[in-house]
Amino acid sequence: MNIFIAGDGEVGFYIAEALVNSKHDITIIDPHEELLKLVESHTDLLTIVGESNSVSVLKQAGIEKADLVISVLHNETVNIITAILAKKLGAKNTIARVNTMQNLSIENRKIYEDLGIDHLVSPEDIAGHEVVNLVNTPEVYEMFNLTDDKLSVFLIKIEEDAPVIDKTLIQISDEHGPLNFRAVAINRNQSSFIPTGTSNFQKGDMVYVVSKPDSLEELFALAGKRKFDINNIMVVGGGRVGKVICKNMESDYNIKLIETDIDRCHVLTDFLDDTLIIHGDARSVELLDEEGIENTDVFIAVTNSSETNILTCLHAKKFGVRKTVALVENLDYIEISQNIGIDTILNKKLIAASYIVKHAMGREVSSIKKCLSGINSDIVELVAMPGSIVTKKPIKELKIPEGTIIGGIIRGKDSFIAVGDFQILEDDKVVVFALPGTTDKIEKMFQKKGSVFN
Repeated sequence: MNIFIAGDGEVGFYIAEALVNSKHDITIIDPHEELLKLVESHTDLLTIVGESNSVSVLKQAGIEKADLVISVLHNETVNIITAILAKKLGAKNTIARVNTMQNLSIENRKIYEDLGIDHLVSPEDIAGHEVVNLVNTPEVYEMFNLTDDKLSVFLIKIEEDAPVIDKTLIQISDEHGPLNFRAVAINRNQSSFIPTGTSNFQKGDMVYVVSKPDSLEELFALAGKRKFDINNIMVVGGGRVGKVICKNMESDYNIKLIETDIDRCHVLTDFLDDTLIIHGDARSVELLDEEGIENTDVFIAVTNSSETNILTCLHAKKFGVRKTVALVENLDYIEISQNIGIDTILNKKLIAASYIVKHAMGREVSSIKKCLSGINSDIVELVAMPGSIVTKKPIKELKIPEGTIIGGIIRGKDSFIAVGDFQILEDDKVVVFALPGTTDKIEKMFQKKGSVFN
């Protein structure tokens, strides 16, 4: 595919990096010449200096040959214009990043489709809804639902009194019989590995698990998790992410939203119905104490400052809050944030990239998710194409690339946890966990025989 990426920062370059090993021809359009020189010196990507909403720049780039145009600048107006112009100039498909809720309404989506924008993506919206899912399942640190929630991927921590400690996967299976979930990756002491039948669990392990929806109680019991009720939630930051979170949860929980900007507080008052809005600086320990941080069950920090989000979550932990969530936009801070005790990290750049990258992959890729909590890897949902390698033999006889593991299969209305004797069929959706550099290798096994990608 000929893919053109218009960006003005990390999101565009991260998407390009994620696609660079997928045999696509990628061109980056960016107004910052020095930045593009740096990119060219480290990659084989073609770069064009200029504004992507300029017809002359798009023509210079050869946009008429584009199979996909992705516009992810911070300015949503530029993204919308770029996508519209690209389609009018001959691009086959377009994706535009937007920031405001009005643009995502059903009515507005139809208008943009008529203008030539095939997909609108809002990282803020996706991040907000991820937080809502995590609050509804507070025992997990990350979660990713697949194909109408028929299977889910959870990140859980092995507690100190968990029944599985020092036991291998084989022992656990012998004791409990066939399980409706499967461990697909373990992070231990900042090192990640894919478990085998002889791998055992240790206290503090962070484990990615593929699970059927009706198996959470047994999964949490084995991990030593104790269910706790959530009543009180404190949110810091009334921007787009904070608004989405509060709007979706205010009817179910007692929510306090702290915002430093008085004008934004007035806007939030009109937008939110049952959320208590507090004008103040959440970095103040005195303010947190006054607003009842000791009675808070979940603390969510989603301001535009990674430092503020990290600091306030640490304050919340000190006060005994059970679950903390921080929006961390600086990629260099992610691992540090996890190591100092913040439960869940969100990053809008990675969220946007995960959503967008699947549109540039082959037909066999139905979704892809970048993991954050200590494991640099992808969760990929792959569709078995007619005649593909994975449909030829049971799982145990397939030569699965090192660094990948099949976790589960979705077939129509049914879902299955992967076992060695299972036979993948044409059109099955298969959940694969892939460590860095392995996604394209496992992807080939799902492609149609004779595919141009082989």
